[in-house]
Amino acid sequence: MSKDGKSKPQEFQAEVGKLLHMMVHSVYSDRDVFLRELISNASDALDKLRYEAIAKPDLLEQDPKLEITITPDKKAKTLTIADSGVGMSAKELTDNLGTIARSGTQNFVAKAQGKSKDKDAPQLIGQFGVGFYAAFMVAGEVEVFSRKAGAKACNVWRSNGEGTFTVDEAEGQARGTKIVLHLRDDASDYLEAWKIEEVVKTYSDHITHPIMLAGEDGEPKQINSASAIWMQPKGKVKPEQHKEFFGALSHSAEAPALTIHYRAEGKQEYNVLLYVPGDRPFDLYDPERKGKQKLYVKRVFIADDAALLPPYLRFVRGVIDSSDMPLNLSREMLQNNPDVAAIRKAVTNRVLQELKKLGENDSAAFAKVWDVFGPVIKEGLYEDWERRDALFEVARFNTTKRTAITLKDYIGGLKENQTAIYYLTAEDAAKAASSPQLEGYKSRDIEVLLFTDPVDAFWVRTAMGFEGKPFKSVAQGAADLDLIKPIDEKKEETADTPETAALIAAVKQALGTRVSDVRTSKRLTDSACCIINDGQMDRTLEKLLSRQKDSGVSVSAPVLEINPGNGLVKALATAVKTKGASAVEDAAHLLLDQAFVLEGEQVADPASFAKRLDAMMAKAFS
Repeated sequence: MSKDGKSKPQEFQAEVGKLLHMMVHSVYSDRDVFLRELISNASDALDKLRYEAIAKPDLLEQDPKLEITITPDKKAKTLTIADSGVGMSAKELTDNLGTIARSGTQNFVAKAQGKSKDKDAPQLIGQFGVGFYAAFMVAGEVEVFSRKAGAKACNVWRSNGEGTFTVDEAEGQARGTKIVLHLRDDASDYLEAWKIEEVVKTYSDHITHPIMLAGEDGEPKQINSASAIWMQPKGKVKPEQHKEFFGALSHSAEAPALTIHYRAEGKQEYNVLLYVPGDRPFDLYDPERKGKQKLYVKRVFIADDAALLPPYLRFVRGVIDSSDMPLNLSREMLQNNPDVAAIRKAVTNRVLQELKKLGENDSAAFAKVWDVFGPVIKEGLYEDWERRDALFEVARFNTTKRTAITLKDYIGGLKENQTAIYYLTAEDAAKAASSPQLEGYKSRDIEVLLFTDPVDAFWVRTAMGFEGKPFKSVAQGAADLDLIKPIDEKKEETADTPETAALIAAVKQALGTRVSDVRTSKRLTDSACCIINDGQMDRTLEKLLSRQKDSGVSVSAPVLEINPGNGLVKALATAVKTKGASAVEDAAHLLLDQAFVLEGEQVADPASFAKRLDAMMAKAFS
């Protein structure tokens, strides 16, 4: 404490060796990234030289070739990564490699930006000054030989990664930097040509500069493509190039159904090349619902599960390459910050816009996309409320009258006095189309949406409506059809009678807890009966949730609705009047079982159903 009573600031003390060990073994989860990091550093060194040589051409020293060379030596058990870039002086070796988290690239960029807004300033990769130390994951000792461009002196930096290093003079180093890794015994696979090519192809294939692999015999060969299709102007990329690149991403031999290629400029700058496949990927319904968009930063591969699109667009394949994407130290995970959120939002909106545009301009192509991916896209209607309106513009639905229409199309066909968007959920299209619950709506020429994907039962329950019209299930609650005139106005609806009331009481008594209620129906015109739900969930959703373990949801007892105008129902009403309620006890159970069958469900007790049916038939034919 100082004389004035205030505490004096003190510096943290650190065991450098332990700090380096923790960083090497904790920051990176995959050992292959050491080569990515060293190649990225070499690429930066080449870009720095190219930039500085604009003002000082002599720095190229009559040797304009800018490339990276990887040389494995199995006898010496060393792996060398060399570049012909800007190089480092003895002081820079000490400052940049002797201080953890000090980035020479970051300093270079800061100086370049301080000078001017030069359009030729290079887009460099390194930011944090820790990538170099990934080398100690595979090497027991690292030597860095370097000669700065324009200088004659050569120096070597050496360390075993345990907290100390040395810097000495050296001889014979060409312009640039040469990193020699003395590999550990468990890292000998990095001396194999196939392994080196695999890592380079995965992480550094699109680095601008040639990456050469020096073999034991023969000339070095280039092992990266040194080009990035997504960085090229949209108009210069041919369809066959897109097909080839899409094939490499998706392992599909088919051309993509939709290509989205653009460059975003402004607060965030990034290049986007995304593809919508024409066929279904094998992992479309993987429970993890991970996206397959690859994240690059300045052409360096970072991750293939960066979640830059929401899960309901997980089928989209492609690349997003950022110039200034904020990453964590290892570049393996995105930071959760507003800039990344803005990129996610912008790219997602653009994909939805392009899907909408495809639907408007090429209905045949869009129909194929929707047929494969529609159920997945509709997951967004449930979980992405912010974009629900945009998704409604993309989504297509089948109805009792039409196929593949939008909600806007549906609204355009509303009947006079129709106040809701009517829908029916079912487990497949055949069950939906034959549902007796549609009869009253068909008699009034009311179009009903047929929802047959499991996700439909979930999203429609949370949707408030569309263009001021609420969604209403035709299999839930009252039919609410009084205000809409039937097509055949001469056909009178059968009014409730005392006989019908007596039948309802008898059926309700016979069925007991198998039903929650029995009542006459305004939604039936031909069938004798149907079942509906009066609760918050329709029956399809209840069945889906009841199959999930620990959901806490069970299928509730339904409401049985009967049609008083149906011949069978009239006969049963007469039987109650003349013979009493007990005369229709078996028939009541058969009515309910028939309603279950019409829903595509199994009867609760097949043995009792068969016994009652046999008895009824025997009585009828005796």
